[in-house]
Amino acid sequence: MSEHEHVRVAVVGSGFGGLGAAVRLRREGITDFVVLERAGSVGGTWRDNSYPGCACDVPSHLYSFSFAPNPDWPRAFSGQEHIRAYLERVTDVFGLRPHIRFHSEVTRMVWDTERLCWDIETTGGNLSADVVVSATGPLSDPRIPDIPGLDTFPGKVFHSARWDHDYDLAGKRVAMVGTGASAIQIVPSIQPEVARLTVFQRTPPWVLPRMDRAISGAERFLHRTLPFTAQLRRGVLWGIRELQVQAFTKHPGQLGFVERLARSHMARAIKDPELRAKLTPDYRIGCKRILLSNTYYPALAQDNVDVVASGLSEVRGSTVVAADGTEAEVDAIVFGTGFHVTDMPIAERVVGADGRTLAETWRNGMAALRGASAAGFPNWMTIIGPNTGLGNSSMILMIESQLNYMADFLRQLDILGGRVALDARPSAVNAWNRKVQARMERTVWNTGGCTSWYLDANGRNTTIWPGTTSEFRRATRRVDLMEYRILRAAGRARGNDNDDARVREGV
Repeated sequence: MSEHEHVRVAVVGSGFGGLGAAVRLRREGITDFVVLERAGSVGGTWRDNSYPGCACDVPSHLYSFSFAPNPDWPRAFSGQEHIRAYLERVTDVFGLRPHIRFHSEVTRMVWDTERLCWDIETTGGNLSADVVVSATGPLSDPRIPDIPGLDTFPGKVFHSARWDHDYDLAGKRVAMVGTGASAIQIVPSIQPEVARLTVFQRTPPWVLPRMDRAISGAERFLHRTLPFTAQLRRGVLWGIRELQVQAFTKHPGQLGFVERLARSHMARAIKDPELRAKLTPDYRIGCKRILLSNTYYPALAQDNVDVVASGLSEVRGSTVVAADGTEAEVDAIVFGTGFHVTDMPIAERVVGADGRTLAETWRNGMAALRGASAAGFPNWMTIIGPNTGLGNSSMILMIESQLNYMADFLRQLDILGGRVALDARPSAVNAWNRKVQARMERTVWNTGGCTSWYLDANGRNTTIWPGTTSEFRRATRRVDLMEYRILRAAGRARGNDNDDARVREGV
């Protein structure tokens, strides 16, 4: 990057959101853009998470772009290596590599109110952009809890999203901290090789069977030669999940049948009544993300595994101590403790029109118009923004809806003409957020009796979308200019060359 490079659009991140944005920009005829990526390759969370057993819990044919179907998925639920390879192919097929700036982590971006553009500082150089599309994703920055004594632990410590493949766990005593989506894949993968595995569980998850299988060569051939069959498969997978939404959002009581399935799944593998009691949740299924595994419970039942029904509270030398006083001597600690979701680090680096960071603006909770635009941050959009997450379906569906909104946002700027910016009105952001939060009140995520990563520090659910993916698609089909302030640069307003030196505002 040159010192004074300027582009029309700067996309931050090269995971599904960033690559999807890049493809959509090219399909809209926009080639003056860059993708800023902090690492040396594409893939986002599917590049960073390479722990043993890493795989997706959404069916393969639904966890891919509608505009880039993959007839050759090898399994019903794909592993990390296959998803990462898919994203590499998307990058090549759509000619995205010339636009990507690797090793260019955004350290700061500041809105220039006079020039109506973003000044962006990165580890690879500086540039400016008319529009920023932030696609850093909520699962990009690992969260490791502040554990007293952890810094003095003599053994190995790492997070599941930063797996140390050079460290051999064979024959080691290992502490697995957390029992979320990553942990239930890691535990059965490492259990056979470690000497002892101590699992620290604050809250037991609900676990259902994983209906995984190899996709036959005949099926793959059929999808290659008759593409509509893959589309039909995707449509069925989507439709089933759309029908499930009401149980999560309006009638959580209907989930009792699913709880019985989960209990039966546990009972088949866990015969010890004491262990079964530890592993039985006391909250409504769906309140935390429902996990899928056929191997987690059998691994926990093995002789070299201990389940501590309490969180890790202290480290004393090589001894790890749970909140209930349970102690264990370990050689390595693996954290499966999630990510900075409601306090994304990128928010500290984005400075808006009033000089405040996005983190300061969101100090009482994240909020963005239609999950994309934050008030006071003109021409800045986020992919997988506030209240766009899903509890039961594919995030690719939500990403593609937001790409529709991004494309229309750019079209509106073209129609308005000149040096122009759109800034979400606070009243519009507040109105949208009020509607979302009102719908959230009766959902299982708010009423199910659990504390999950969906909730922020104030107990508000700023993560999940309380509706169907088709509802969100309709809500983000196009930009409503009445929800935005239109900003024009000094002396550049259409039809008036004598404007003063201030930025004009109007609708």
